[in-house]
Amino acid sequence: MRLKRIMLRYFPPGIGLEYTQGGCTKTKEIDLFDLTGSTDIEELAFAVAKGEPLITPNVHHQLVDSLRRLQKKIFSTTIHNFYRHKTLKTHLLPLTNVAFDKFGKKCLTGSYDRTCKVWDIETGEEVFTLQGHKNVVYAVAFNNPNGDKILTGSFDKTARLWSYETGECKQTFSGHSGEVVAVQFDPQKQLIATASMDATARLHNSATGQEVAVLHGHTGEIISLQYNTYGTHLLTGSFDHTVALWDTRTNSQLGVLTGHDAEISSCMFSQDGNLVVSGSLDKTARAWDMRTLTCLYRIEGHNDEVLDVTLDLRGWRLATASSDSTVCLWDLQNNCKLISTLSGHTQEVSKVCFNPAGSIVLTASQDHTARLWDPDSGKCLQILEGHSDDVFSCAFSYYGDTIITASKDNTCRIWHNSIVKKIDE
Repeated sequence: MRLKRIMLRYFPPGIGLEYTQGGCTKTKEIDLFDLTGSTDIEELAFAVAKGEPLITPNVHHQLVDSLRRLQKKIFSTTIHNFYRHKTLKTHLLPLTNVAFDKFGKKCLTGSYDRTCKVWDIETGEEVFTLQGHKNVVYAVAFNNPNGDKILTGSFDKTARLWSYETGECKQTFSGHSGEVVAVQFDPQKQLIATASMDATARLHNSATGQEVAVLHGHTGEIISLQYNTYGTHLLTGSFDHTVALWDTRTNSQLGVLTGHDAEISSCMFSQDGNLVVSGSLDKTARAWDMRTLTCLYRIEGHNDEVLDVTLDLRGWRLATASSDSTVCLWDLQNNCKLISTLSGHTQEVSKVCFNPAGSIVLTASQDHTARLWDPDSGKCLQILEGHSDDVFSCAFSYYGDTIITASKDNTCRIWHNSIVKKIDE
């Protein structure tokens, strides 16, 4: 084996080793989830080299340089103000959902007008209108990181697979007896998953359109769906107050996470798949150990329904958004201690997300604004104003330099970095 180059993976932190073996070029990834701004890079380089034969003494300096660049990129002590770059006047009827491709170059919007539109973020131009659904297009997704296929789910009880290159519908996935409200691509690019108000999830072969499995078990509508990073497990959250874990290799249910007293609003895996967090209309969130299927923390603090939950990429911090107009930040490495409360919105907060580095929190609210926050201090860094109705969704691009906000005013706004300033100024 011979090392050709060291590649950086910013989010989540890691490096890729490209090498040749037997005349073939291969890649090996090394996760660096514990990398922080204070990590001793020389010590980290020796630790990486100790268990990796590709890292020989003659490339030690190259490894150190790569790790330092990675650390500097992720743990910069600056924040960036954002300015409105484009307004996408998307649909005649209200939006239902939006999605970025991995690098923030393309955008999807679903609508009550029964279409999905594809947008070029840089130019603000519409690339395609995907037509064919017979009812509301409620769920949209890219097959990241490639971004060359699109998945839509509709109230017409079907999902559709589309080509980004041509806008052509490649497959129609049928079988549900209720509205399809969540869709996702398998990270291994073999299956697609759909969740429905009929209380089932279904797996289909993305190439042939053939149904692979029907996942029965919930007694209420499924409104949240997510694969783990490796595509081996699937998570479903339901109005029956439970979250279910499924093995996609055997299409069997591994367990049910019970304890919430009301409908599940949101649930997600951590990056390594060992942790799941859930939010509920019972005003609480929970953190669960996937290896034992037990509840680690019951998280209380909000005065109203928890509408959204999200983890930073390391799974160290949890953010919970609520109808009480606040977001709470919790330290999962310190007995789920409350870090800060983000107060300033005047109406419910429907969506919350971290930037890829975990240094900024973005929120979307019914008060017509989105806001940027310092998660440690709880200080509001910037208010993104201009929408004339509820902002129901928001997202960062992969590099964290672009934001999208989606509103019931039928527009999406694209925001780019501008002035740089120190957090402590």
